[in-house]
Amino acid sequence: MNRRSALRGLAAVGLVAIIAACAPMAPKDPDIVDIASSNPDFSTLVAAVSAAGLVDTLKGDGPFTVFAPTNAAFAALPAGTVESLLLPQNKAKLVSILTYHVVPGAVTSDQLAGKRMDVATVNGQTVHIDGRRGVKVNRSTVTTADIAAANDVIHVIDSVLLPK
Repeated sequence: MNRRSALRGLAAVGLVAIIAACAPMAPKDPDIVDIASSNPDFSTLVAAVSAAGLVDTLKGDGPFTVFAPTNAAFAALPAGTVESLLLPQNKAKLVSILTYHVVPGAVTSDQLAGKRMDVATVNGQTVHIDGRRGVKVNRSTVTTADIAAANDVIHVIDSVLLPK
C-alpha cells in the first residue's frame, strides 16, 4: 500500500509539473524598447536604436530616463540626415546622438518641476533641463512626461537632441 501511495504522489507531482510547464508565462512589464516599438510615433527612433545596436542596452535593467523624439522630431532634421545616420559607416555618430537622449537613473517630471539643472547623459555630455514652465531639455519641449517602463521612464520630446 505504501508503494501505491508513493507512486500516486509522484504521478500527481509529475502532472502538476507538466501543467506548470505548459502554462503561459506571466507577462512581464514592457521595457523602454517594448513601449517605443508598440507606438507608431516612435518608428524612426526604434529603427535608429536598432541600427545603433542599442536595443539590448535599453532592454537592460536600468534605471534609465529616455527623452524620446517622435517621428515628427526626426522629420524636422535637415533632409537626408536620418537616412545618413542609419548607414553602417555612421554608427558611432548615431550612438553618440542616441545616448545623448538617455540619462542614467529614473528622473520624473515632479523631480524637475521648478528647477533648472545640467544633467549628465550616457554619452558623457550634459543636457540643460528647465522645469520652471513645463519641462524643456535644451531647446526641446517634453510633450508627454512620465511614461513608466519596467526599466524606468520615458519623456516624449518634440525635437532631436544633438550633442556638441
